[in-house]
Amino acid sequence: MQRSAFRHLQVPAIAPREYDVGQPVRRKEDDALLRGKGKYTDDFYLPGQLYAWMVRSSHAHGIIRGIDTSAAKAMPGVRGVWTGADFAETDYTPFTCAMPLKNRDGSPLLQTGRRALMSDRVRYVGDPVAFVVADSVAQARDAAEAVVLDIETLPAVTGADAAAQPGAPAALRSHPRQRRAGLSLWQTPPPLKLRLAGAAHITKLDIANTRVAVVAMEPRAALAYWDKSSERYTIHAPTQGVAGNSAALAQLL
Repeated sequence: MQRSAFRHLQVPAIAPREYDVGQPVRRKEDDALLRGKGKYTDDFYLPGQLYAWMVRSSHAHGIIRGIDTSAAKAMPGVRGVWTGADFAETDYTPFTCAMPLKNRDGSPLLQTGRRALMSDRVRYVGDPVAFVVADSVAQARDAAEAVVLDIETLPAVTGADAAAQPGAPAALRSHPRQRRAGLSLWQTPPPLKLRLAGAAHITKLDIANTRVAVVAMEPRAALAYWDKSSERYTIHAPTQGVAGNSAALAQLL
């Protein structure tokens, strides 16, 4: 038996550094959250703070014929009521999808051009059409319930397959095909196609994947403060992407 010509080398042990790859990181937020010491958006209060309540559509699809805010504006504590018509006088830009998605043919993603408040038609239950600002949450909610919406209902579809059928109600007249993007995450290689063609049995199935989102411990919220002296906004918001949200807000405003 021939002995190996390799000698065992003594490699000095390397002390693990903090946050090395693969090293477990001890959570720091659990203690505050489990003992009720965590802070959420509602735990912050600024001098002169006001509260907003959104007015949303109860129809899945319809044309906005009118929004009467006169009663809401006259209620106690109300500082203002705004609709999409008020936003039309500003230079706020529409919402866009920043992800560089493309269709199978390489064409760019179709943008919907959505505004913060709908002024022409609503396209889903909960579509925002107005918002009220008042001294308290209760006053803002009461005034929001006093806003009268005149919406002419239109046919609506809720399933993707039904929406793609010819003659289906179009949520966006600029997108009659009802598709913003057609993606293919995996293409079948030619050799595999030949093997599948000769298979004794081939099973095909459609898989519907519902919306996947994180389950936050509070709804989406924000607290904004305007400093007249510096002419700067400071916005407190629960988010995982500070830089991305900052860039999006700068573009919208």
